[in-house]
Amino acid sequence: MKVQDVMTQKPEYLDVNASIREAALGMRESGRGFTPVADHEKIVGIVTDRDIALRAVAEGKNGDDNVGSITSGKVLYCYQGDQLSDVLQNMQDQQVQRLIVLNNDKNKDFVGVVSLADIANHCTTDDLGRRVVNACRHYH
Repeated sequence: MKVQDVMTQKPEYLDVNASIREAALGMRESGRGFTPVADHEKIVGIVTDRDIALRAVAEGKNGDDNVGSITSGKVLYCYQGDQLSDVLQNMQDQQVQRLIVLNNDKNKDFVGVVSLADIANHCTTDDLGRRVVNACRHYH
């Protein structure tokens, strides 16, 4: 199975100049804890609910401050044609639960997000299920 079979297609993203408050409100309204951050439609980072707690609240930032000031700058990604087993290994190695999905290695257009939950919802083999469990181990 490939990433394109399970990913969330083209989710919303925030402009790098959006406020931290806008990020938090968007997460609350959508029920997600992760939002890609873009500069002119190019993904330049991500912001999580954890980033808001640890990089904004804990450091005394204002809700009107720029979300770019708390964004995780390293964008971890995969391609929509990648095999899920390879992506799971990547997630385990990087100790992350989500990856940005790009269309291919030439265009690198943002087309979605893939999460451990997306993959788990489509587990059809015992091997794939075991890989999800192994990728989640560091969260226990």
